[in-house]
Amino acid sequence: MREFLTIERIDPTKRGVVQRLKDFSEIYEPMGQNDASSQSDRCIQCGDPFCLNKCPLHNYIPQWLKSVAEKDLKFAFNLSNEPSPFPEVMGRVCPHDRLCEGDCTLNDGHGAITIGSIETFINEEGFKHGFKPYFPGITTDKKVAVIGSGPASLSCATYLLRSGIAVTMYERSDRAGGLLTYGIPNFKLDKKIVERRIGLLVEAGLKLVVNCEVGRDIELDQIADQHDALFIGIGATKGKGAKIAGENASNVYPAMEYLTAIQRKNFGLSYDKKFDFKDLEVVVVGGGDTAMDCLRTSKREGAKNVTCLYRRDAHNMPGSVKEYKNAIEEGVEFVFHASPKEIILNDSGRAVGIHMAKTVLGAKDESGRQKMEEVKGGDFNVNADIIIMALGFDPAVPPFLAENGISVNNWGGIIIDEKYETTTPGIYAGGDCFRGADLVVTAAYDGREAARSIIKSLLS
Repeated sequence: MREFLTIERIDPTKRGVVQRLKDFSEIYEPMGQNDASSQSDRCIQCGDPFCLNKCPLHNYIPQWLKSVAEKDLKFAFNLSNEPSPFPEVMGRVCPHDRLCEGDCTLNDGHGAITIGSIETFINEEGFKHGFKPYFPGITTDKKVAVIGSGPASLSCATYLLRSGIAVTMYERSDRAGGLLTYGIPNFKLDKKIVERRIGLLVEAGLKLVVNCEVGRDIELDQIADQHDALFIGIGATKGKGAKIAGENASNVYPAMEYLTAIQRKNFGLSYDKKFDFKDLEVVVVGGGDTAMDCLRTSKREGAKNVTCLYRRDAHNMPGSVKEYKNAIEEGVEFVFHASPKEIILNDSGRAVGIHMAKTVLGAKDESGRQKMEEVKGGDFNVNADIIIMALGFDPAVPPFLAENGISVNNWGGIIIDEKYETTTPGIYAGGDCFRGADLVVTAAYDGREAARSIIKSLLS
């Protein structure tokens, strides 16, 4: 260990731009044993490891780095899967530059250890060796229902199943995974990875019910009568608008509607052909990871030009730095300091462009972030055949919440206590439906902690 003076940071190898724009395959090449071991050998084994503390799941990062350096793959696999419900997913989609790698001690002059790629290596190599996370089977008479099948729900189900509790999961879509399946493009997360993890849960005793929407196909109280507790992990799926004139035009689309349609296309399912953007001018408004997903998807779909409009600068973009860099490599044009004021419509009511205000960053607000100010006389127009709004998400508020005494706050988030229990006893919630749109890893944390509360309530 501690070979950081002689071994430099190695970034994961990417497929060439020309090649990767031809398909939706993952762009990062898997790390090999030698690179994984040498990178792990750089860890200085901090007494107070910042990487572990910055990870919402508090993954045992220094410990599994040590195991990889010593080429003890099985121990590293077990360590990786203990606090995390799907580490092979986290290794691909976490913004490591803002979390574990961002707080790596070696960032101060030496370059952070490539933690995310090593996490992926541990699990993919472990699966190749036939390793599986341990589940005891259903060993109790307790039953829990999970509503939704996104990251929070899959995490909750994982830890309930590890405690021998039977789980039935209800998903309104045709397949499980939520955001992992229909929100994150294949070039970041191959769906076989998600399907494999769900298969492990089914093998462990999960009963998965798809094409079943609670409140439409089955009532929540009916589910409650058949189970000892419930967990709600329905995410935040309501796209935010810009609240400007013209945004309801027929060719202005919410980000998730577009990403879902193209994923259906990639699955070989029916999809709305209005989302075929070949040879069109596509403009995406927003600067987060969802915006990057829309931009990069549009490039692969053959759009003529793809432009991102963001009201602040590159440094203040909320998304991952690596996703921004990948988008630039793939030919996306970025226009910063641009805030939408109005969608420009033609005589038939279709969007043909967007009227923007030029902005500057001014004094810092109480949170320490610079306020955005408009530049007088700096307005300009951007032409567009298609406009995608990627401005974040709010929780949808299905009627079954109020019907069952489950309270929400003023922006629709489910209210929970420190045990993740809602205002209705025995019903728990977590993930984006209570936080608002956040990271996959924070949803996974919520699901895990809610499961622990449920387990304590049912088995103690």
